[in-house]
Amino acid sequence: MKTLNDYNFENKKALIRVDFNVPLNDNFEVTDATRIVSAKPTIIKILEDGGSCILMSHLGRPKGEQEEFSLKHIVSKVEDVLGVNVKFVENCVGAKAEEAAENLKPGELLLLENLRFHPEETSGDVNFAKALAKLGDIYVNDAFGTAHRAHASTTIIAQFFPESKCFGHLLAQEIESINKVMETGEKPVLAVLGGAKVSSKITIIENILDKVDHLIIGGGMTFTFIKAQGGQIGDSICEDDKMALALEILKQAKTKGVQIHLPVDVIAANDFANDADTKVMDVTQIPNGWQGLDAGPQSIKNFHDVVMQCKTILWNGPLGVFEMENFAHGTIALGNAIAEATKNGAFSLVGGGDSVAAVKQFGFENQVSYVSTGGGAMLESLEGKTLPGIAAILE
Repeated sequence: MKTLNDYNFENKKALIRVDFNVPLNDNFEVTDATRIVSAKPTIIKILEDGGSCILMSHLGRPKGEQEEFSLKHIVSKVEDVLGVNVKFVENCVGAKAEEAAENLKPGELLLLENLRFHPEETSGDVNFAKALAKLGDIYVNDAFGTAHRAHASTTIIAQFFPESKCFGHLLAQEIESINKVMETGEKPVLAVLGGAKVSSKITIIENILDKVDHLIIGGGMTFTFIKAQGGQIGDSICEDDKMALALEILKQAKTKGVQIHLPVDVIAANDFANDADTKVMDVTQIPNGWQGLDAGPQSIKNFHDVVMQCKTILWNGPLGVFEMENFAHGTIALGNAIAEATKNGAFSLVGGGDSVAAVKQFGFENQVSYVSTGGGAMLESLEGKTLPGIAAILE
């Protein structure tokens, strides 16, 4: 696996695919700079070597050139985070971009305009990739969030750098973290899968049953498993068409010696609202008119005990409707347990939209080993797929 450390960038122009698809408010100010911060180590290493950086990214899903999706809006935030002056050019290919890249001196940084202003980016057009490739000497992919898409700047471009392409620090870290969970992690290995639907996690569950020793299933998908086993779940969310599959997963886990841990009790509510009446109920005996919205106290204790005995932990998905304060206790308790285990030497990886949001919201970000920056890419990795953006560098 070629990384930044395999190259000296002195007098080289590094063409770096970053993921600066950051949220902006109505005044076009960046509201969360995590992705820019994540790219900093790669950029600084290249500049300190005496190289220059040409950064390419997309922002949003523009239809053609739309001013509100221009990367010029993020220039000042990129300068703040990196502590480096940023030059900006109004296109990512063509004469203007080529001139700006040509004039770039060692130690300087150039940000190209939004790649997705050109439909050729998402269609994976070879000529567009070739036009981008003209701008730099070495191609660096540091955008894990887009590594699962075979776009021009994430995958197709790599063929124009047969001997001079590598992973940036962030992408290398993502690959190593997932490998730790899936291949090299110290046992026992635990996966915690939460969220609403079994259907969105089927392929992950099937792929990781060979890799883990324990599997905690929480959140809304709990009730498909409970109902499949004959439990009463009241008005709780359930995918009736996935009940046979849930039973099959339980059977497979037993065959493979994987211990599955489901909630035994829940915080049930008589309405899907923060101010609803609540009761602690047995997960198999929820009456009609009530729905489970969070893990109950005994489940929280059971899950804590499982987490504490494991050395490698993957967390994907919350244990309840954490967006509502009264149903966030299970998710917070799980975060505390994983933080405690990490402090005691376990390796913990958090990934996938809602769990990352929860980790940030409740302040666990610096108490786990690694928080993945790519939702879809992370999930596809866990499903066992080889991501095109990663394969292109390894070829």
